[in-house]
Formats: sequence, C-alpha cells, structure tokens
Amino acid sequence: MDFKESKPIYLQIADRICNEILTGKYPDNERIPSVREYAASLEVNANTVVRSYDYLQNNEVIFNKRGIGYFVSEGAADKILIIRRNLFMSSHLEDFFKEIDMLHISINEIVELYKNRK
Repeated sequence: MDFKESKPIYLQIADRICNEILTGKYPDNERIPSVREYAASLEVNANTVVRSYDYLQNNEVIFNKRGIGYFVSEGAADKILIIRRNLFMSSHLEDFFKEIDMLHISINEIVELYKNRK
C-alpha cells in the first residue's frame, strides 16, 4: 500500500478496510484479519493497525469479540457511507465551493461538467 503524507497512516488503513467492506470483501458479521495479519500484509507497525481498528470500532464499523478477533458490524456499509458523506459535505465540498468562488466559476459551468462527466 502506498501511503500519502497528507493523511495519517492509521486513517488510510481505516479507509482501506472501509473500501474492502463496501466492495463486499468483508460482509456483515464476517471476521476481518487480526491486527498482526493486517500489519504484516501492509508492512506497518501493529500499533498503527490497532489505531485503525480502534477508530473503526469507535465508529461502530467493526466490533471485537474478546479472544476471537474483530468482525464487521451489522450495517457497516451504511455507516461508512454516512461517515464519508458527512466528511465530504463538511470538508471537501466547503473547499470546493471556496475554490469555485475564487476562480469565478459559475454553478451552470459546474452543472454542465457534471452532466458531461464519464
């Protein structure tokens, strides 16, 4: 996995796990790899993966069965979509609007580009 410097590694790992859940690699109530397994596959420190799992657990995307491992929560895909949508609306979209205002791009231009996208 190629990590970007602009975002903490543990969040990039959490995003990857969320993508794997969204694509169906890990369905609801399915066990995900252990911290050690995931750390080894990505060649990162296990503590970084622990932070990722803690983040996902706090957002109710995964849960821990003590002594057994981590599992995908019921409805995790829907929770991921809500989290990502809220982040997009509160962060990315705000930056987007600031940029189009500074560049004097009309909403009609944006709509047209949106309609013609591939």
